[in-house]
Amino acid sequence: MQWQLATTGFVLRDYFPIDTIQENYVRNVRNCIFSIVYPTPFKSRVHLVAVSKEVLESILDLDMSIKGTSDFLQFVSGGKVMFGSVPLAHRYGGHQFGSWAGQLGDGRAHLIGVYTNRRGERWELQLKGSGKTPYSRSGDGRAVLRSSVREFLCSEAMHYLGIPTSRAASLVVSDDDVWRDQFYNGNVKKERGAVVLRLAKSWFHIGSLEILAHSGELDLERRLLDFIIQEHFPSITMNDSDRYLEFFSTVISETANLIALWMSVGFAHGVCNTDNFSLLSITIDYGPFGFMDSYDPNFVPNTSDDEGRYKIGNQANVGLFNLSKLLQALKPLLDPRQKQLASQILEGYGERYYSRFTELFKTKLGLLGEDEDDNYLIAFLLRLMEDTKADFTMTFRQLSETTEDQLKELHIPEEFWALQDLSKHKLFSRWVTMYLLRLSRNKDDSDTKRRTRMTAVNPRYILRNWMAESAVQKANLNDFSEVRLLQQILEHPFQRQQAAEKAGYSLRPPAWAKDLKVSCSS
Repeated sequence: MQWQLATTGFVLRDYFPIDTIQENYVRNVRNCIFSIVYPTPFKSRVHLVAVSKEVLESILDLDMSIKGTSDFLQFVSGGKVMFGSVPLAHRYGGHQFGSWAGQLGDGRAHLIGVYTNRRGERWELQLKGSGKTPYSRSGDGRAVLRSSVREFLCSEAMHYLGIPTSRAASLVVSDDDVWRDQFYNGNVKKERGAVVLRLAKSWFHIGSLEILAHSGELDLERRLLDFIIQEHFPSITMNDSDRYLEFFSTVISETANLIALWMSVGFAHGVCNTDNFSLLSITIDYGPFGFMDSYDPNFVPNTSDDEGRYKIGNQANVGLFNLSKLLQALKPLLDPRQKQLASQILEGYGERYYSRFTELFKTKLGLLGEDEDDNYLIAFLLRLMEDTKADFTMTFRQLSETTEDQLKELHIPEEFWALQDLSKHKLFSRWVTMYLLRLSRNKDDSDTKRRTRMTAVNPRYILRNWMAESAVQKANLNDFSEVRLLQQILEHPFQRQQAAEKAGYSLRPPAWAKDLKVSCSS
Protein backbone atom coordinates (compact mmCIF):
# COMPACT_ATOMS: atom_id res chain seq x y z
CA MET A 1 0.00 0.00 0.00
CA GLN A 2 1.73 3.17 -1.18
CA TRP A 3 -0.07 5.45 1.22
CA GLN A 4 1.22 7.74 3.94
CA LEU A 5 -0.43 7.34 7.32
CA ALA A 6 0.92 9.71 9.94
CA THR A 7 1.80 7.48 12.86
CA THR A 8 -0.30 7.93 15.96
CA GLY A 9 3.01 8.49 17.68
CA PHE A 10 3.62 11.67 15.73
CA VAL A 11 0.35 13.31 16.70
CA LEU A 12 -0.64 11.78 20.02
CA ARG A 13 2.22 9.78 21.48
CA ASP A 14 4.62 12.71 21.52
CA TYR A 15 1.99 15.02 22.99
CA PHE A 16 0.97 12.91 25.99
CA PRO A 17 2.77 10.66 28.47
CA ILE A 18 2.31 7.01 27.48
CA ASP A 19 1.68 4.08 29.83
CA THR A 20 5.16 3.05 31.06
CA ILE A 21 4.25 -0.65 31.11
CA GLN A 22 4.31 -2.06 27.59
CA GLU A 23 3.18 -5.61 28.35
CA ASN A 24 -0.40 -6.38 27.35
CA TYR A 25 -2.21 -7.58 30.45
CA VAL A 26 -5.31 -6.26 32.25
CA ARG A 27 -4.42 -3.74 34.94
CA ASN A 28 -5.25 -0.40 36.50
CA VAL A 29 -3.41 2.25 34.47
CA ARG A 30 -2.42 5.72 35.73
CA ASN A 31 -0.79 8.97 34.61
CA CYS A 32 -1.33 8.55 30.88
CA ILE A 33 -3.92 8.91 28.11
CA PHE A 34 -2.84 5.87 26.03
CA SER A 35 -1.19 2.49 26.31
CA ILE A 36 0.85 1.10 23.43
CA VAL A 37 -0.74 -2.19 22.35
CA TYR A 38 -0.77 -4.05 19.05
CA PRO A 39 -3.85 -5.65 17.45
CA THR A 40 -4.11 -9.43 17.66
CA PRO A 41 -4.42 -10.93 14.16
CA PHE A 42 -7.16 -13.50 13.51
CA LYS A 43 -5.97 -17.12 13.36
CA SER A 44 -8.20 -18.01 10.41
CA ARG A 45 -8.60 -16.46 6.96
CA VAL A 46 -10.35 -13.11 6.78
CA HIS A 47 -12.90 -11.99 4.23
CA LEU A 48 -13.73 -8.41 3.21
CA VAL A 49 -17.51 -8.01 3.54
CA ALA A 50 -17.95 -4.35 2.62
CA VAL A 51 -16.20 -1.01 2.19
CA SER A 52 -17.48 2.54 2.06
CA LYS A 53 -16.49 4.03 -1.29
CA GLU A 54 -16.92 7.59 0.00
CA VAL A 55 -14.73 6.98 3.06
CA LEU A 56 -12.01 5.32 0.99
CA GLU A 57 -11.97 7.87 -1.82
CA SER A 58 -13.04 11.17 -0.22
CA ILE A 59 -11.59 10.82 3.28
CA LEU A 60 -8.64 8.45 2.88
CA ASP A 61 -7.67 9.51 -0.70
CA LEU A 62 -7.50 5.85 -1.75
CA ASP A 63 -8.60 4.29 -5.02
CA MET A 64 -11.34 1.65 -4.75
CA SER A 65 -9.05 -0.86 -6.50
CA ILE A 66 -7.04 -1.12 -3.27
CA LYS A 67 -9.78 -3.18 -1.65
CA GLY A 68 -8.71 -6.18 -3.73
CA THR A 69 -5.17 -6.21 -2.32
CA SER A 70 -3.89 -8.46 0.42
CA ASP A 71 -2.10 -5.50 2.09
CA PHE A 72 -5.42 -3.69 2.49
CA LEU A 73 -7.13 -6.77 3.94
CA GLN A 74 -4.28 -7.25 6.42
CA PHE A 75 -4.39 -3.57 7.42
CA VAL A 76 -8.17 -3.35 8.00
CA SER A 77 -8.34 -6.66 9.90
CA GLY A 78 -5.47 -5.92 12.32
CA GLY A 79 -3.18 -8.46 10.67
CA LYS A 80 -0.45 -5.87 10.01
CA VAL A 81 0.17 -2.29 11.10
CA MET A 82 1.61 0.38 8.85
CA PHE A 83 5.39 0.76 8.93
CA GLY A 84 6.30 3.16 11.74
CA SER A 85 2.83 3.20 13.26
CA VAL A 86 2.46 2.66 16.99
CA PRO A 87 -1.07 1.42 17.83
CA LEU A 88 -2.66 2.84 20.95
CA ALA A 89 -5.51 1.94 23.30
CA HIS A 90 -7.16 4.86 25.08
CA ARG A 91 -7.53 4.98 28.86
CA TYR A 92 -10.85 6.44 30.04
CA GLY A 93 -13.59 6.07 32.63
CA GLY A 94 -17.30 6.79 32.60
CA HIS A 95 -20.73 6.78 34.14
CA GLN A 96 -22.59 3.68 32.95
CA PHE A 97 -26.36 3.58 33.49
CA GLY A 98 -25.98 6.50 35.93
CA SER A 99 -23.17 5.11 38.14
CA TRP A 100 -19.44 5.80 38.12
CA ALA A 101 -17.79 2.69 36.66
CA GLY A 102 -14.14 3.60 37.27
CA GLN A 103 -11.53 2.72 34.67
CA LEU A 104 -12.99 1.43 31.39
CA GLY A 105 -10.80 2.15 28.35
CA ASP A 106 -10.53 0.69 24.83
CA GLY A 107 -11.02 -2.97 25.66
CA ARG A 108 -11.15 -4.15 22.04
CA ALA A 109 -10.20 -1.14 19.94
CA HIS A 110 -6.85 0.03 18.58
CA LEU A 111 -6.06 3.50 17.28
CA ILE A 112 -3.83 2.54 14.35
CA GLY A 113 -3.03 5.91 12.81
CA VAL A 114 -3.95 9.49 12.07
CA TYR A 115 -4.44 10.53 8.46
CA THR A 116 -4.44 14.09 7.10
CA ASN A 117 -6.14 14.05 3.70
CA ARG A 118 -5.76 16.28 0.66
CA ARG A 119 -8.36 18.68 2.07
CA GLY A 120 -6.32 19.09 5.24
CA GLU A 121 -8.81 17.13 7.40
CA ARG A 122 -7.26 15.06 10.15
CA TRP A 123 -8.93 11.67 10.79
CA GLU A 124 -8.17 9.12 13.50
CA LEU A 125 -8.38 5.48 12.34
CA GLN A 126 -9.52 2.91 14.86
CA LEU A 127 -10.06 -0.84 14.57
CA LYS A 128 -12.87 -2.31 16.67
CA GLY A 129 -12.80 -6.00 17.56
CA SER A 130 -9.03 -6.23 17.04
CA GLY A 131 -7.95 -7.99 20.23
CA LYS A 132 -7.21 -7.58 23.92
CA THR A 133 -5.71 -4.50 25.58
CA PRO A 134 -4.89 -3.55 29.19
CA TYR A 135 -8.50 -2.30 29.35
CA SER A 136 -10.26 -5.51 28.29
CA ARG A 137 -11.31 -6.40 31.85
CA SER A 138 -12.93 -9.85 31.49
CA GLY A 139 -13.55 -9.45 27.73
CA ASP A 140 -11.84 -11.30 24.88
CA GLY A 141 -11.09 -8.18 22.81
CA ARG A 142 -13.29 -9.33 19.95
CA ALA A 143 -16.50 -8.15 18.26
CA VAL A 144 -18.91 -10.50 16.49
CA LEU A 145 -20.24 -10.30 12.93
CA ARG A 146 -23.79 -9.54 14.14
CA SER A 147 -22.86 -6.31 15.94
CA SER A 148 -20.20 -5.33 13.40
CA VAL A 149 -22.67 -5.44 10.49
CA ARG A 150 -24.99 -3.17 12.49
CA GLU A 151 -22.20 -0.71 13.36
CA PHE A 152 -20.88 -0.56 9.79
CA LEU A 153 -24.32 0.03 8.27
CA CYS A 154 -25.56 2.50 10.87
CA SER A 155 -22.42 4.69 10.91
CA GLU A 156 -22.81 5.24 7.18
CA ALA A 157 -26.63 5.49 7.25
CA MET A 158 -26.49 8.25 9.89
CA HIS A 159 -23.99 10.22 7.81
CA TYR A 160 -26.31 10.16 4.79
CA LEU A 161 -29.22 11.25 7.01
CA GLY A 162 -27.15 14.36 7.77
CA ILE A 163 -26.39 13.46 11.39
CA PRO A 164 -22.87 14.02 12.81
CA THR A 165 -21.29 10.59 13.24
CA SER A 166 -18.14 8.51 13.18
CA ARG A 167 -17.66 6.80 9.82
CA ALA A 168 -17.01 3.17 8.85
CA ALA A 169 -14.43 2.40 6.17
CA SER A 170 -14.61 -1.38 6.07
CA LEU A 171 -16.02 -4.54 7.57
CA VAL A 172 -14.12 -7.85 7.63
CA VAL A 173 -15.16 -11.22 9.00
CA SER A 174 -13.03 -14.17 10.08
CA ASP A 175 -13.69 -17.83 10.79
CA ASP A 176 -12.38 -17.42 14.36
CA ASP A 177 -14.83 -18.63 17.01
CA VAL A 178 -16.09 -16.01 19.43
CA TRP A 179 -18.42 -17.15 22.22
CA ARG A 180 -21.25 -14.83 23.29
CA ASP A 181 -24.23 -14.97 25.66
CA GLN A 182 -26.30 -12.59 23.53
CA PHE A 183 -29.14 -11.98 26.00
CA TYR A 184 -27.26 -12.71 29.25
CA ASN A 185 -29.53 -15.70 29.92
CA GLY A 186 -26.88 -18.43 30.10
CA ASN A 187 -27.34 -19.40 26.44
CA VAL A 188 -23.74 -19.09 25.15
CA LYS A 189 -23.39 -19.45 21.38
CA LYS A 190 -20.53 -19.63 18.93
CA GLU A 191 -20.30 -16.61 16.60
CA ARG A 192 -17.65 -15.30 14.20
CA GLY A 193 -15.14 -12.57 14.96
CA ALA A 194 -15.28 -9.42 12.82
CA VAL A 195 -13.50 -6.05 12.67
CA VAL A 196 -14.75 -2.63 11.61
CA LEU A 197 -12.29 0.09 10.63
CA ARG A 198 -13.94 3.25 11.88
CA LEU A 199 -12.93 6.88 11.59
CA ALA A 200 -13.57 10.07 13.55
CA LYS A 201 -11.93 13.48 13.74
CA SER A 202 -11.44 12.55 17.41
CA TRP A 203 -12.47 9.65 19.62
CA PHE A 204 -12.23 11.65 22.86
CA HIS A 205 -15.42 11.69 24.93
CA ILE A 206 -16.67 12.82 28.34
CA GLY A 207 -15.14 9.72 29.97
CA SER A 208 -11.69 10.73 28.65
CA LEU A 209 -11.73 13.73 31.00
CA GLU A 210 -13.65 12.05 33.84
CA ILE A 211 -10.95 9.45 34.57
CA LEU A 212 -8.31 12.18 34.95
CA ALA A 213 -10.46 14.33 37.27
CA HIS A 214 -11.39 11.27 39.36
CA SER A 215 -7.72 10.24 39.66
CA GLY A 216 -6.59 13.78 40.52
CA GLU A 217 -4.35 13.90 37.41
CA LEU A 218 -5.19 17.55 36.82
CA ASP A 219 -2.07 18.58 34.89
CA LEU A 220 -2.76 15.79 32.44
CA GLU A 221 -6.45 16.75 32.24
CA ARG A 222 -5.47 20.35 31.45
CA ARG A 223 -3.08 19.12 28.78
CA LEU A 224 -5.70 16.90 27.16
CA LEU A 225 -8.31 19.65 27.23
CA ASP A 226 -5.92 22.18 25.66
CA PHE A 227 -5.04 19.64 22.95
CA ILE A 228 -8.74 19.03 22.15
CA ILE A 229 -9.52 22.76 22.05
CA GLN A 230 -6.50 23.56 19.88
CA GLU A 231 -7.21 20.73 17.42
CA HIS A 232 -11.00 20.79 17.22
CA PHE A 233 -12.37 24.12 18.48
CA PRO A 234 -10.74 26.72 16.21
CA SER A 235 -13.12 29.49 17.31
CA ILE A 236 -11.68 29.37 20.86
CA THR A 237 -8.51 31.38 21.55
CA MET A 238 -5.88 29.36 23.40
CA ASN A 239 -4.70 32.28 25.56
CA ASP A 240 -8.26 33.08 26.68
CA SER A 241 -8.47 32.40 30.45
CA ASP A 242 -12.15 31.45 29.92
CA ARG A 243 -11.38 28.91 27.17
CA TYR A 244 -12.72 25.98 29.23
CA LEU A 245 -16.00 27.84 29.70
CA GLU A 246 -16.19 28.51 25.96
CA PHE A 247 -15.48 24.84 25.32
CA PHE A 248 -18.18 23.73 27.77
CA SER A 249 -20.71 26.13 26.26
CA THR A 250 -20.00 24.81 22.73
CA VAL A 251 -20.28 21.16 23.82
CA ILE A 252 -23.65 21.92 25.50
CA SER A 253 -25.01 23.56 22.38
CA GLU A 254 -23.72 20.86 20.02
CA THR A 255 -24.93 18.00 22.25
CA ALA A 256 -28.43 19.55 22.35
CA ASN A 257 -28.28 19.79 18.55
CA LEU A 258 -27.15 16.16 18.15
CA ILE A 259 -29.89 14.70 20.38
CA ALA A 260 -32.56 16.82 18.64
CA LEU A 261 -31.28 15.40 15.32
CA TRP A 262 -31.52 11.85 16.71
CA MET A 263 -35.12 12.55 17.71
CA SER A 264 -35.94 13.96 14.28
CA VAL A 265 -35.22 10.56 12.68
CA GLY A 266 -36.55 8.42 15.55
CA PHE A 267 -33.08 7.17 16.55
CA ALA A 268 -32.44 5.73 20.02
CA HIS A 269 -28.75 5.25 20.78
CA GLY A 270 -29.42 2.59 23.40
CA VAL A 271 -26.39 3.15 25.65
CA CYS A 272 -25.95 6.87 26.41
CA ASN A 273 -23.18 6.37 28.96
CA THR A 274 -20.70 9.24 29.37
CA ASP A 275 -17.98 7.19 27.61
CA ASN A 276 -20.27 7.07 24.54
CA PHE A 277 -20.80 10.85 24.42
CA SER A 278 -18.25 12.47 22.11
CA LEU A 279 -16.67 15.81 23.02
CA LEU A 280 -17.08 16.71 19.33
CA SER A 281 -20.81 15.89 19.62
CA ILE A 282 -20.82 13.22 16.96
CA THR A 283 -22.65 9.88 17.26
CA ILE A 284 -20.19 7.17 18.35
CA ASP A 285 -20.31 3.55 19.53
CA TYR A 286 -23.18 1.88 17.72
CA GLY A 287 -24.33 -0.98 19.94
CA PRO A 288 -27.94 -1.85 20.81
CA PHE A 289 -29.34 1.17 18.94
CA GLY A 290 -32.69 1.20 17.20
CA PHE A 291 -34.77 3.34 14.88
CA MET A 292 -38.28 3.36 16.25
CA ASP A 293 -41.04 1.86 14.09
CA SER A 294 -44.33 2.88 15.76
CA TYR A 295 -44.04 6.25 17.49
CA ASP A 296 -43.55 5.55 21.20
CA PRO A 297 -41.68 7.89 23.59
CA ASN A 298 -41.02 4.81 25.78
CA PHE A 299 -39.24 2.92 23.00
CA VAL A 300 -36.19 1.10 24.49
CA PRO A 301 -34.04 -0.63 21.86
CA ASN A 302 -31.69 -2.31 24.35
CA THR A 303 -32.95 -5.39 26.22
CA SER A 304 -30.10 -4.91 28.73
CA ASP A 305 -31.69 -1.59 29.79
CA ASP A 306 -34.17 -3.03 32.30
CA GLU A 307 -35.24 0.31 33.74
CA GLY A 308 -35.61 2.06 30.39
CA ARG A 309 -33.07 4.69 31.40
CA TYR A 310 -32.10 5.22 27.77
CA LYS A 311 -35.57 5.10 26.23
CA ILE A 312 -35.92 7.42 23.25
CA GLY A 313 -38.02 9.97 25.13
CA ASN A 314 -35.40 10.30 27.86
CA GLN A 315 -32.39 10.98 25.64
CA ALA A 316 -32.50 14.76 26.13
CA ASN A 317 -32.56 14.31 29.93
CA VAL A 318 -29.67 11.86 29.77
CA GLY A 319 -27.79 14.43 27.69
CA LEU A 320 -28.20 16.86 30.59
CA PHE A 321 -26.99 14.24 33.09
CA ASN A 322 -23.89 13.55 30.97
CA LEU A 323 -23.12 17.25 30.57
CA SER A 324 -23.41 17.69 34.34
CA LYS A 325 -20.77 14.94 34.69
CA LEU A 326 -18.59 16.80 32.18
CA LEU A 327 -18.96 19.93 34.33
CA GLN A 328 -17.98 17.90 37.40
CA ALA A 329 -14.82 16.79 35.57
CA LEU A 330 -14.01 20.38 34.53
CA LYS A 331 -14.62 21.97 37.95
CA PRO A 332 -11.13 21.30 39.40
CA LEU A 333 -9.75 23.43 36.51
CA LEU A 334 -12.16 26.36 37.03
CA ASP A 335 -12.03 29.26 39.49
CA PRO A 336 -15.13 30.08 41.64
CA ARG A 337 -16.47 32.65 39.14
CA GLN A 338 -16.08 30.23 36.23
CA LYS A 339 -17.78 27.43 38.18
CA GLN A 340 -20.80 29.64 38.79
CA LEU A 341 -20.94 30.73 35.13
CA ALA A 342 -20.59 27.13 33.94
CA SER A 343 -23.58 26.07 36.07
CA GLN A 344 -25.62 28.93 34.56
CA ILE A 345 -24.58 27.92 31.03
CA LEU A 346 -25.70 24.34 31.74
CA GLU A 347 -29.13 25.64 32.79
CA GLY A 348 -29.62 26.87 29.21
CA TYR A 349 -29.32 23.33 27.77
CA GLY A 350 -33.07 22.52 27.97
CA GLU A 351 -34.06 25.63 26.08
CA ARG A 352 -31.36 25.04 23.44
CA TYR A 353 -32.54 21.46 22.93
CA TYR A 354 -36.22 22.35 22.77
CA SER A 355 -35.72 25.18 20.28
CA ARG A 356 -33.64 22.91 18.00
CA PHE A 357 -36.20 20.10 18.31
CA THR A 358 -39.01 22.49 17.33
CA GLU A 359 -37.02 23.88 14.42
CA LEU A 360 -36.34 20.37 13.06
CA PHE A 361 -39.95 19.21 13.40
CA LYS A 362 -41.24 22.41 11.75
CA THR A 363 -38.97 21.60 8.81
CA LYS A 364 -40.28 18.02 8.78
CA LEU A 365 -43.82 19.45 8.48
CA GLY A 366 -42.87 21.97 5.79
CA LEU A 367 -43.65 25.00 7.96
CA LEU A 368 -42.04 28.35 7.08
CA GLY A 369 -41.68 31.38 9.32
CA GLU A 370 -42.78 31.71 12.93
CA ASP A 371 -46.18 30.95 14.40
CA GLU A 372 -47.04 30.78 18.08
CA ASP A 373 -49.15 27.64 17.57
CA ASP A 374 -46.37 25.60 15.89
CA ASN A 375 -45.33 23.84 19.12
CA TYR A 376 -48.93 22.82 19.70
CA LEU A 377 -49.32 21.57 16.12
CA ILE A 378 -46.22 19.36 16.49
CA ALA A 379 -47.22 18.06 19.95
CA PHE A 380 -50.78 17.37 18.74
CA LEU A 381 -49.47 15.28 15.81
CA LEU A 382 -47.07 13.31 18.02
CA ARG A 383 -49.93 12.58 20.43
CA LEU A 384 -52.10 11.24 17.59
CA MET A 385 -49.17 9.12 16.39
CA GLU A 386 -48.64 7.73 19.88
CA ASP A 387 -52.35 6.91 20.31
CA THR A 388 -52.59 5.15 16.93
CA LYS A 389 -49.07 3.61 17.07
CA ALA A 390 -48.46 5.19 13.67
CA ASP A 391 -45.08 4.53 12.07
CA PHE A 392 -42.74 7.44 12.85
CA THR A 393 -40.69 7.52 9.66
CA MET A 394 -43.47 6.81 7.18
CA THR A 395 -46.02 9.18 8.76
CA PHE A 396 -43.72 12.12 8.02
CA ARG A 397 -42.67 10.70 4.65
CA GLN A 398 -46.24 10.12 3.53
CA LEU A 399 -47.27 13.60 4.67
CA SER A 400 -44.46 14.80 2.37
CA GLU A 401 -45.92 12.86 -0.55
CA THR A 402 -49.60 13.69 0.04
CA THR A 403 -51.13 16.67 -1.79
CA GLU A 404 -53.02 19.37 0.07
CA ASP A 405 -56.14 18.44 -1.93
CA GLN A 406 -55.93 14.85 -0.70
CA LEU A 407 -55.60 16.14 2.87
CA LYS A 408 -58.51 18.57 2.46
CA GLU A 409 -60.78 15.75 1.34
CA LEU A 410 -59.26 13.39 3.94
CA HIS A 411 -58.62 11.10 1.00
CA ILE A 412 -55.58 9.06 2.04
CA PRO A 413 -54.40 6.70 -0.75
CA GLU A 414 -54.21 3.06 0.29
CA GLU A 415 -50.44 2.77 -0.17
CA PHE A 416 -49.99 5.48 2.50
CA TRP A 417 -50.37 2.86 5.22
CA ALA A 418 -48.89 4.97 8.07
CA LEU A 419 -51.23 7.89 7.36
CA GLN A 420 -54.10 5.39 7.08
CA ASP A 421 -53.33 4.29 10.65
CA LEU A 422 -53.13 7.90 11.83
CA SER A 423 -56.40 8.82 10.13
CA LYS A 424 -58.29 6.33 12.31
CA HIS A 425 -57.90 8.76 15.23
CA LYS A 426 -61.07 10.69 15.96
CA LEU A 427 -59.08 13.95 16.15
CA PHE A 428 -57.22 13.42 12.86
CA SER A 429 -59.51 15.71 10.87
CA ARG A 430 -59.10 18.45 13.47
CA TRP A 431 -55.31 18.20 13.21
CA VAL A 432 -55.47 18.26 9.38
CA THR A 433 -57.62 21.42 9.47
CA MET A 434 -55.07 23.12 11.74
CA TYR A 435 -52.18 21.93 9.57
CA LEU A 436 -53.72 23.16 6.31
CA LEU A 437 -54.50 26.52 7.87
CA ARG A 438 -50.88 26.80 9.03
CA LEU A 439 -49.56 25.83 5.57
CA SER A 440 -51.73 28.57 4.04
CA ARG A 441 -49.73 31.07 6.11
CA ASN A 442 -46.41 29.98 4.53
CA LYS A 443 -45.13 32.96 2.50
CA ASP A 444 -44.28 32.51 -1.21
CA ASP A 445 -45.02 28.81 -1.04
CA SER A 446 -46.85 26.25 -3.16
CA ASP A 447 -47.91 22.65 -2.59
CA THR A 448 -45.20 21.41 -4.97
CA LYS A 449 -42.52 23.43 -3.17
CA ARG A 450 -43.72 22.13 0.19
CA ARG A 451 -43.59 18.50 -0.93
CA THR A 452 -40.13 18.96 -2.47
CA ARG A 453 -38.89 20.50 0.78
CA MET A 454 -40.42 17.80 2.95
CA THR A 455 -39.22 14.80 0.90
CA ALA A 456 -35.68 16.22 1.17
CA VAL A 457 -35.74 15.98 5.00
CA ASN A 458 -38.09 13.05 5.72
CA PRO A 459 -36.32 9.79 4.79
CA ARG A 460 -38.14 7.01 3.00
CA TYR A 461 -35.61 4.42 4.21
CA ILE A 462 -33.89 4.02 7.59
CA LEU A 463 -31.95 1.09 9.06
CA ARG A 464 -34.84 -0.60 10.83
CA ASN A 465 -33.92 -3.41 13.21
CA TRP A 466 -35.68 -6.01 11.06
CA MET A 467 -33.70 -4.95 7.98
CA ALA A 468 -30.39 -5.15 9.87
CA GLU A 469 -31.42 -8.52 11.34
CA SER A 470 -32.30 -9.90 7.90
CA ALA A 471 -28.86 -8.83 6.60
CA VAL A 472 -27.15 -10.36 9.68
CA GLN A 473 -28.96 -13.72 9.27
CA LYS A 474 -27.79 -13.94 5.65
CA ALA A 475 -24.26 -12.77 6.56
CA ASN A 476 -24.03 -15.60 9.10
CA LEU A 477 -24.47 -17.95 6.12
CA ASN A 478 -21.78 -16.08 4.11
CA ASP A 479 -24.34 -14.28 1.97
CA PHE A 480 -23.39 -10.61 2.19
CA SER A 481 -25.76 -9.43 -0.55
CA GLU A 482 -28.21 -7.73 1.82
CA VAL A 483 -25.43 -5.96 3.74
CA ARG A 484 -24.32 -4.45 0.43
CA LEU A 485 -27.88 -3.73 -0.73
CA LEU A 486 -28.68 -1.88 2.49
CA GLN A 487 -25.42 0.03 2.30
CA GLN A 488 -26.26 1.16 -1.24
CA ILE A 489 -29.87 2.12 -0.42
CA LEU A 490 -29.07 3.96 2.81
CA GLU A 491 -26.66 6.22 0.91
CA HIS A 492 -29.78 7.81 -0.64
CA PRO A 493 -32.40 7.64 2.14
CA PHE A 494 -34.57 10.44 0.73
CA GLN A 495 -34.89 9.06 -2.83
CA ARG A 496 -37.38 6.41 -3.86
CA GLN A 497 -35.37 3.43 -5.14
CA GLN A 498 -36.67 0.47 -7.09
CA ALA A 499 -34.43 -2.06 -5.32
CA ALA A 500 -35.60 -0.78 -1.91
CA GLU A 501 -39.26 -0.92 -2.87
CA LYS A 502 -38.79 -4.47 -4.17
CA ALA A 503 -37.15 -5.47 -0.87
CA GLY A 504 -40.14 -4.04 1.04
CA TYR A 505 -38.11 -1.41 2.89
CA SER A 506 -40.91 1.17 2.78
CA LEU A 507 -43.67 -1.27 3.65
CA ARG A 508 -45.19 -1.94 7.05
CA PRO A 509 -42.55 -3.83 9.11
CA PRO A 510 -43.17 -7.60 9.15
CA ALA A 511 -44.98 -9.05 12.19
CA TRP A 512 -41.79 -10.77 13.45
CA ALA A 513 -40.05 -7.38 13.75
CA LYS A 514 -41.96 -6.66 16.98
CA ASP A 515 -40.23 -9.55 18.76
CA LEU A 516 -36.68 -8.54 17.77
CA LYS A 517 -34.28 -7.88 20.62
CA VAL A 518 -30.82 -6.34 20.67
CA SER A 519 -28.51 -6.19 23.69
CA CYS A 520 -25.15 -4.86 24.89
CA SER A 521 -23.58 -8.24 24.04
CA SER A 522 -21.49 -7.70 20.94
